[in-house]
Amino acid sequence: MTVVHRGPRGPKQATLAQLRAFAAVAEQLHFRDAAAAIGMSQPALSGSVSALEEALGVRLLERTTRKVLLTPAGERIAGRARAVLDAMDGLLEEAEAVRAPFTGALRFGVIPTVAPYLLPTVLGLFHRRYPRLDLQVHEEQTASLLEGLAGGRLDLLLLAVPLGVPGVTELPLFDEDFVLLAPRDHPLAGRRDIPREELRGLRLLLLDEGHCLRDQALDICHDAGRTAGADVTTTAAGLSTLVQLVAGGLGVTLLPRTALRLETARNEHLATGYFAEPAPSRRIALAMRTGTAREEEFRAVADALREAVRPLPVWLTD
Repeated sequence: MTVVHRGPRGPKQATLAQLRAFAAVAEQLHFRDAAAAIGMSQPALSGSVSALEEALGVRLLERTTRKVLLTPAGERIAGRARAVLDAMDGLLEEAEAVRAPFTGALRFGVIPTVAPYLLPTVLGLFHRRYPRLDLQVHEEQTASLLEGLAGGRLDLLLLAVPLGVPGVTELPLFDEDFVLLAPRDHPLAGRRDIPREELRGLRLLLLDEGHCLRDQALDICHDAGRTAGADVTTTAAGLSTLVQLVAGGLGVTLLPRTALRLETARNEHLATGYFAEPAPSRRIALAMRTGTAREEEFRAVADALREAVRPLPVWLTD
């Protein structure tokens, strides 16, 4: 760092080394003691202080054979010099903290159809492996998460892919099958070989507009031959409500495997049907800004998270 003073003969520069030398002398009021305090030779220290005086265009010290005194200008500038040095030390400490992996804040976004089912695993992983990381969780729909990532409000996302968004790098974690959730007395309840074509005539319950799971379900139905304009008369804001609607006999829905245990536990009015292979599925990934300074750190998190979800009913990606 340099401080430029424009004297009559052009710009002169004051350096951090010169400021440190002067601050040491101002504190010790003795060249030998000041030199020892900052690990410089006495001639180098004296030269640095003289260079600082020349750069600033003011006399900072009164030198005698027996002692060193601060001039009025020296007294004023000594305080400023210490403040500059303290600020620089703080900046270097902050840079060191940033360079240290898995420290500081991580603003983590997750979609609602993933959060309740994967956050226990995610939070456990971060607690065990990254205890110095300040994890801040934001549950939002995909469009809001991507906006937050692009604008710097969020650092890392957990959501369904592919996104196909420029400037966003996806780190695939796993694939998971969809199952058919139906009332207990439904003809497809309990079957393990349901053809996708069965989706053509079912009364399908979906999430509200804006949920990626709704779009995925509609894509699956379209692939199965369901008419694009088929009625969807009932929707819900969340999976828990959707499941209760199914239990009440209003229709059937598609549920990700990771949500099955939590959403259907102890509900005797529900039954699960499994699709014939290949079953419809979705891919879950981490997403980060392309070229982020924390890319290496986030890739390590993705590797760790793949291992952490291994016990879940998912298929790990390469």
